[in-house]
Amino acid sequence: MRTSVRTTRSRALRAGTALAAALALSLTAACGGGDGGGEESGGDPQGQRKPTVELPELDGQKLQVAAVWTGPEQENFRKVLDEFEKRTGAEVGFVPTGDNVATFVGSKIEGGAPPDVAMLPQVGVLHQFAEKGWVKPLREETRKQLEKNFSQGWRDLGAHDGEQYGVYFKAANKSLVWYNTTAFENAGVSEPKTWDEFLDTARTVSDSGVPPVSVGGADGWTLTDWFENVYLSQAGPEKYDQLARHEIKWTDPSVGEALTTLGELFGEKQLLAGGNQGALRTEFPKSVTQVFADVEQPQAAMVYEGDFVAVNIGDTEAKIGQDAKVFPFPAVGEDSPVVSAGDAAVALKDSEGAHALLTFLASTDAAAIWAEQGGFISPNKELDTSVYPDDVQRDIAEALIAAGDDFRFDMSDQAPAAFGGTKGEGEWKALQDFLADPEDVAGAQRELEAAAAKAYGD
Repeated sequence: MRTSVRTTRSRALRAGTALAAALALSLTAACGGGDGGGEESGGDPQGQRKPTVELPELDGQKLQVAAVWTGPEQENFRKVLDEFEKRTGAEVGFVPTGDNVATFVGSKIEGGAPPDVAMLPQVGVLHQFAEKGWVKPLREETRKQLEKNFSQGWRDLGAHDGEQYGVYFKAANKSLVWYNTTAFENAGVSEPKTWDEFLDTARTVSDSGVPPVSVGGADGWTLTDWFENVYLSQAGPEKYDQLARHEIKWTDPSVGEALTTLGELFGEKQLLAGGNQGALRTEFPKSVTQVFADVEQPQAAMVYEGDFVAVNIGDTEAKIGQDAKVFPFPAVGEDSPVVSAGDAAVALKDSEGAHALLTFLASTDAAAIWAEQGGFISPNKELDTSVYPDDVQRDIAEALIAAGDDFRFDMSDQAPAAFGGTKGEGEWKALQDFLADPEDVAGAQRELEAAAAKAYGD
């Protein structure tokens, strides 16, 4: 699958440098543990902001939105939908899709009962749906909001064959490692900057009596993110783009090198909370809470994943910037990686209500509602970042915006869903098998290539 966002190694380095600098500043500022939200941070509390976009009256109209979000993420998105209902008179129902978004939504469409709007976490699925005629082109009102509020790169990701279909409402910075400050202090370690330093830090933390790394291996998508960060940093952005489009095979030596590097972590079971089998039984939310649920006696010291980890930290007593801090994914090669992702809103029905909701989601009005709840990063460049609830999340958001189009989009999300976005299949399954047996690099490559060739139709 293609993507219009292409950069050079030097531009990716600038983005990584900007991210690292922003995180350093944010953590320094956040050490006091203040929440930073609302009036104290200079933001405009929810309900007091003046609307920036006009919406039609939709009294009596009923809409349905499908998305992957559950728990706190679903609750926070519900606040966005509540504001849309308040301003339009429409009634909006939320339908959880489960992890297999493409399968769920596709079955609804083929059954003749699609939701009005779907949030697609994979750009590859957006392209597939566009080719099938399942998604509707954006109307002028929505396009105006996109042109005003989003960089060209994010607009390109929501387009197919020159037509605009998607609104990237929620973005993610997937190049972050979160850690328990007490565990680091007790082990006498500091934030690592390189992969070798990261492994040394993990071993020292292990010697202190705390399992160093929590891996949510029960959810295969977390393993794709591990691989992508290692591969982007080690192989470079050009190879990354080629592998994302399946222009080189997964049996390429560069893939073997990245898996070997990742195996340096996965191959030392004492570095993983619960060992390899424990990691395979750990779902993503638990991978976070076992690091932060008990601040003084954590079950693990670090967890890798995106900015949305903040949502799950919010389910614990840990305070971001005090008990929970974050550092950029360590550089494996010359540069630290910058991998992004996002959820695109698309219309599956060509109705006034569906298009009005897309217009709302493209505005700063909608982005601000979720941003102030935390665990959310908006690619909307016009959003006032003072609405973010703490300095850590605020500076992660500002670093993403400052990077402009200097990022790489999640590789698995660019792939056909059968390879990069289906539970128990494709890349998810192959990397779970690799986590179970990290010495079998060649076997993992063969499994990955066989699944990719089938999904890409090679």
